[in-house]
Order: sequence, then C-alpha cells, then structure tokens
Amino acid sequence: MPRAHITLDKQAVIAPVRRRTFGSFVEHLGRCVYTGIYEPEHPSANEDGFRMDVVDLVRELGSTTIRYPGGNFVSGFRWEDSVGPREKRPVRRDLAWHSLESNQVGLDEFARWLKLTDSELMLAVNVATRGILPALDLLEYANHPSGTALSDLRVANGTPEPHDVCIWCLGNEMDGPWQTGFMTAEDYGKVAARTAAAMKMADKELELVVCGSSGSGMPTFGDWERTVLEHSYEHVDYISCHAYYQVHDGDLGSFLASAIDMDYFIDTVVATADHVGYKKRSSKKIGVSFDEWNVWYLKEHQESQEVNDEWRHAPRQLEDVYTVADAVVVGNLLMTLLKRSDRVASASLAQLVNVIAPIMTEPGGPAWRQTTFYPFSITSRLAAGEVIRPLIEAPTYATARHGEASVIDAVATVDEDRAAVFLVNRDLAQAAQITVDVRSLGSARVIEAVTLADADVYAKNTLAEPQRVVPNANLSAMLVDGVLSIELPPVSWTAIALR
Repeated sequence: MPRAHITLDKQAVIAPVRRRTFGSFVEHLGRCVYTGIYEPEHPSANEDGFRMDVVDLVRELGSTTIRYPGGNFVSGFRWEDSVGPREKRPVRRDLAWHSLESNQVGLDEFARWLKLTDSELMLAVNVATRGILPALDLLEYANHPSGTALSDLRVANGTPEPHDVCIWCLGNEMDGPWQTGFMTAEDYGKVAARTAAAMKMADKELELVVCGSSGSGMPTFGDWERTVLEHSYEHVDYISCHAYYQVHDGDLGSFLASAIDMDYFIDTVVATADHVGYKKRSSKKIGVSFDEWNVWYLKEHQESQEVNDEWRHAPRQLEDVYTVADAVVVGNLLMTLLKRSDRVASASLAQLVNVIAPIMTEPGGPAWRQTTFYPFSITSRLAAGEVIRPLIEAPTYATARHGEASVIDAVATVDEDRAAVFLVNRDLAQAAQITVDVRSLGSARVIEAVTLADADVYAKNTLAEPQRVVPNANLSAMLVDGVLSIELPPVSWTAIALR
C-alpha cells in the first residue's frame, strides 16, 4: 500500500479562496440552452421557460460566475437579435456549430436566470466579426441605468434595472482557425486594445479579459500571449487560458496526472505576462481567467460527424457521459486552480448543462448529476478562507505525457472556524494510506469525509442509472493528536472538512 505524508502550515498561505474560481459556462451550443436550462413545455418550467429542476442543480453545484453566450458562438453573434419581443427575434445560422439559433433566450432572460442561481454574469463581446461600436452599444444596453437610447430600450423591453456586468471577455479563442473571424496576434492585440480602451472610457471599473491561446498545444502559444499583451497590457485585467483533457490511447496514468499540464500552462502564461509587464515598467499584474477547462473527448466527437451542415435547432452535440476517472481528474484540476489562486482570478468549467457538462437533462424528462458534478459541488461548498500550500511526501510514477507524477496530490483551505483538505489518489490499483499533519490549523475533529471512487473506474451516471456513482462517507478518516489519517481507494478524489 502506497503511503504519503502531508504537512499543512497555516502560515503557508497562497492567496484567499476566490469565489470566481467556481465559475461555469453557458454557450448557445447543442442543448446547453434549449432543453438544457430553457424548456417552456417542461413540467418544472417557470414563467420565463427555465427548468427549475436544473436551477436547483446549478445552485447545488455552487457555480458562482457564468460565462455567456460563447465560446465560438459569440464570434458570429449579433447581441441585438437576442433582446426585445421574442416573437420578433430573428432565426440565424450559427456557423460555429452549424445549427440554427432562435434567439428565444437572450441577455435579459439569461440575466433573470442568473438571479435564480445566485450567479454573476461574465459577458463575452464579439470582436471577431463586429467591432468597437457594437461592444459599446452592448455595454450601454447592459449597464447604463437609463436616460440613453439603449438603456431606455432595455427598460422598454421589461428590464428597468441595469445588469451591472463587471467582467467582460474580448472575444473567444481568436488564435483558432476554427473561429469565425480569427486573427493574428498582432491584429487581435490591436483591436482588443482599442475595444478595451473604449469600454473603459465608458466605465473605468470594468474588468476585461483578453484572449490568450486556445490551448498550450497551439503552435503560437507563448508568442501569442506576448504579442497580444504588448498591445493591450495597459487596458486589460486578465488573460484567458483554455484547456481540455481526455484519455489518449488508453493511457489512464497520464490522464490522471493532467493537472501537471494545467500547472505548466498557468506558469507559462504568468511568466509571459510578467515579462511584458517588466518591459513596460508597469507595477500592474495581469491575472489569469481560466475560463474554459474540463474533460472533453474532442477526438471522438470530431470523428462522429455530429457537427454537420444540416442546420438543426439545438441538436445533440458534445454530450460526453463522464466516468469515475473523469471525475477524479476534474476534481484534481479544480484543486490546481485553487493552488494557483495567487494569479488565477476566475475560472469557468465548460460547460454547465448537456454539453460536456456536470448536469444532464432529458427533454420533457429528468435532470441528473454526472460524476463530475460531485467534486465541483463539494469543493465549492467546503473551500473557504485562504488556500494553504501543502508539503507532500509521496511516491511518484512515470507517465508518458507528463514525466514523473506524484501518486498523491492535495490542497487545503482554512477559514476562521473550518478547514478543508482535498486529496487525489492517482494509483490505478492500490489504496493509499495518508497522514496529514494539521496541528498548525488547530483542528479538533472531522466533521465530514467523502470519497468518490468505484471498483469500475469507467462507471457512469446515465438516464437509466442516474445515481450509479455517488460520493460515499470515508469512515477511515480519523484525527488524533493533530494528525489526520485516511485511506484513499485507487483512482479516487476525497474531501475532508475539519472543525
């Protein structure tokens, strides 16, 4: 049985827990919106057509910030189509996902949905195929109280109070040739700088996210960030990171160590941003908005031809059904985001419902939790106060994709009256015996210990078996004389709350 020892020092503070770390993402893609969050004919629908069974699950998930309306979708989006009387809204072709968009859910409706879920809106603007003036128009419509043409239009449309959107994304994945209106780093950096400067002329308190590379595997990764920030550094607050992971060729060991790649990605982007800041003699630090991350079996979807030219409305697209191993990786990635709270200011699990999502729905039927739902919801609920850097002494194993990886990973948070420890065992076959020195935290007792694991690491929750995989109490957790001991099953994610 592998053994590991972890020491937690209350003074080893990384940064405060940032609530925006627990963000998510709703894009007009597949069934994320239509028959996902919105289905007027559903028995649970409210007067706006939103499924209240989904609202309940989103609240349980604990998502704090929702990025909207894309994603690739935003690069062909005309925001004006999505406001005003629904019966007058045009149907448009969405080139990104080759489907039809009815615009029956738009900014005002989505903002009302956000209030139901206690979430903050992160709004993306189309800088790919539009420009500065449409972005300023959207800002006026969304945030100005009243007394101007567009704010009065919002009031006339039935939304008297402004949406007060604080955080805005300047486009999406502008380095990707799949993106409608993609650009070079030089071209995008210039348009992002001009758009950001104009938006801050309207409201200097806005928080603006400039597009980083759409993945660390892009051939321009690093150079893209440098060039874009050399143009926009003074005008923006964050740069985006996007990363998706999957099992490649059955290599489960490498997959379970995906968090190593995420950490490398953050390191590289932060170093590049700081390099630009030093060149500019700026005291400002650019934060990271990791506003797309998840497990996504992209290769399988590309081969399936499910995205095609049939121009359907809300087709089933990218509906991954997640395994126990997938959930362990998602939990570990979220742990990594917490560890990097010194620079990661916000993050968005992509996406929220049906499309590579923790929540699934059936039209006219139930909604249920995927395996990945649980590590996210439990971490969002338990993580509070400050993030503590753990000292981990554990065996390692060799991976084909990430080199040597620790069998055990961990992170902890400490609040005034509570601490939380999050653990992953990446061993494919053996349980691990863990001891955690928590004397510095002043913890007196274990109040909760849950583990997500299964004898079948490929077990899933489905419409037929929605509760096949659930977290279970870990009865091995014991706290004696300031040392916590616990046994972790192979391929598992665990959360422990201490009073």
